[in-house]
Amino acid sequence: MHSAVRVLIDGNQEFSFDLEEVQPMPHEAARQWLDQQFTALDCEPLRASGKVLLADKVLVVAQAAGARLLGDPAWGGEFARAASAALAKPVIAVDVTTMSVSY
Repeated sequence: MHSAVRVLIDGNQEFSFDLEEVQPMPHEAARQWLDQQFTALDCEPLRASGKVLLADKVLVVAQAAGARLLGDPAWGGEFARAASAALAKPVIAVDVTTMSVSY
């Protein structure tokens, strides 16, 4: 099964990560990695209630990372592995411009 993560930063910047030949990240490790990045990048919850859904966390981490981190092969690759494992979906599209995550 094909496995990939695509992140659209704006109309001109898109980052694609093919995870076909990459070792999957365990679910709990993915959640921890996203939690660490959420904190390190000073991300804020999207919802007024303060709840942070995993999809929201993937979205705001991608937004905070921007092209600088997503363009770094090591960081971008880890982000893609974590997003795929945390959301348990083989194909993920993160659109920062519309603030949406689709599968």
